[in-house]
Amino acid sequence: MAYVISEECIACGTCISECPMEAISEGDKYSINPSLCTECASCADACPTEAIHPAK
Repeated sequence: MAYVISEECIACGTCISECPMEAISEGDKYSINPSLCTECASCADACPTEAIHPAK
């Protein structure tokens, strides 16, 4: 399962530079493209608000 970004996201941009697959997109709410996500958890580890979790 790919990771997802929850409402706790503060759009700080930290996760974007950590993703080796460039799967994270900016917008009103950041999002992760599930077809590009390899579940490496780099984005989740870098997130200061713990807003990134594995999809359920």
